[in-house]
Amino acid sequence: MLTFLKVFAYIMVLIGALNWGLIGIFNFNLVSLLFGDMTVLSRIIYITVGVSAVVFALTRESCDCRYENI
Repeated sequence: MLTFLKVFAYIMVLIGALNWGLIGIFNFNLVSLLFGDMTVLSRIIYITVGVSAVVFALTRESCDCRYENI
């Protein structure tokens, strides 16, 4: 179950990042195009992406950024 949650969170974070990239570069919101501007479904997607970012940040493996050798 935790593996599914991690994979789902990772995919949703990627979708959110790609959408923000499209907004920043081309002023094009893919979620609004596909699901409507702030409809219930688009709001659910935005909420899911936000929650997934938190889950991804809390469950990701620790990086190799240890300060032991400094």
